[in-house]
Amino acid sequence: MGIYTRTGDKGMTGLIGARVGKDHLRVEAYGTTDELNSFIGKSMSELPDKLFGDLLEDLEEIQHELFDCGGDLATVTKKREEKLRPSSIERLEKRIDELTEEAPELERFILPGGTDPAATLHIARTVARRAERQVVRLMNAGEDVPETVLQYINRLSDYLFAAARIANFRLGRADVEYARSAKVFRNTKRTGKKGGDE
Repeated sequence: MGIYTRTGDKGMTGLIGARVGKDHLRVEAYGTTDELNSFIGKSMSELPDKLFGDLLEDLEEIQHELFDCGGDLATVTKKREEKLRPSSIERLEKRIDELTEEAPELERFILPGGTDPAATLHIARTVARRAERQVVRLMNAGEDVPETVLQYINRLSDYLFAAARIANFRLGRADVEYARSAKVFRNTKRTGKKGGDE
């Protein structure tokens, strides 16, 4: 089976239930989840199996869930069954708490980077934030978007931040604090809550 169809040669593409321009807000939103998925795949290729079996398991499941998000974002038919489940959000929250507990305490903003996998996870985090902004823009334009998609992508950026810190921690590289940062994070190990980004 060939991978090209020529149906998009005039700048249009197919959603589930409609054809729209390739610059449509909905296409931008699910296209960015695809970009995010690719950076997650790259981070997985950089994580040593022996140290990061749990993260690799998390990230593979996240890749499947991002396909679910893409499917939900690409669907405009009235009768539809959402692919992404609230249980995926709950699982991410549990893993964020576990990774935050393992990592050193955090009070200030840190510079994105460190080890190769941490740097890639930070890139994925920023792409997740862009995807979130595009989903919000889509919703504000009056488009129907499942709330679970927005909630999931919001939690995912937090998970990727926590995972990037764990990548550095387990590989023996300390995070570098932003030199002019005030104390912006609460003591997460005592309160179970974090400050900073929402």
